[in-house]
Amino acid sequence: MLIIAKEPVPGRVKTRLTPPYTPAEAAALAEASLADTLHAALAMPARRRVLVLDGQPGPWLPPGFEVVGQCDGGLDERLAAAFAACRGATLLIGMDTPQVTPALLAPALSPGSRHDCDAWFGPAADGGFWALGLAEPDPELLRGVPMSTATTGAAQRRRLTDAGLRVRDLPMLRDVDTAEDAVLVASDAPGGRFARTLARLSSRATAR
Repeated sequence: MLIIAKEPVPGRVKTRLTPPYTPAEAAALAEASLADTLHAALAMPARRRVLVLDGQPGPWLPPGFEVVGQCDGGLDERLAAAFAACRGATLLIGMDTPQVTPALLAPALSPGSRHDCDAWFGPAADGGFWALGLAEPDPELLRGVPMSTATTGAAQRRRLTDAGLRVRDLPMLRDVDTAEDAVLVASDAPGGRFARTLARLSSRATAR
């Protein structure tokens, strides 16, 4: 299992949350989102759990993960390189969906997940994707796919089907990109660290 992430450093993460949040507050939300994602991954029956990280690990990283650095290049190249380093069925998720749960991931990691299926695809509400599972990791399935657009998810899924892969879909999730996204995602997972962090920051803003 791969989690691709960026170190939660103020000014480098979640810049679309500023404003209304300060860079430090946006980084706190990013750290909470990443922590929730990592703990969901720990609950899954994966043989390896690899954090593909842009930056350095911090106290937010629980035991149980290998850490490898991201390569240079665009997001398509970085995702491709992450898959290229794997052997056997691999599921990749990002750090922007703290509402992810073991139950949501289970179909792609269950013993029968590869029966009549070559790939699992998790679409995102903004037109991207939050999860991609490949029975046989092939970096060429990602290279050249235009990233960070409203049609990225459709283009990536089409790349899979054009290659003749049998694709199954995971539920659509919302990435945390804007303040509105943060509120909606927190309401979907009110017991998580992300929701608690958002509530604390909102209370602090109200008190100002």
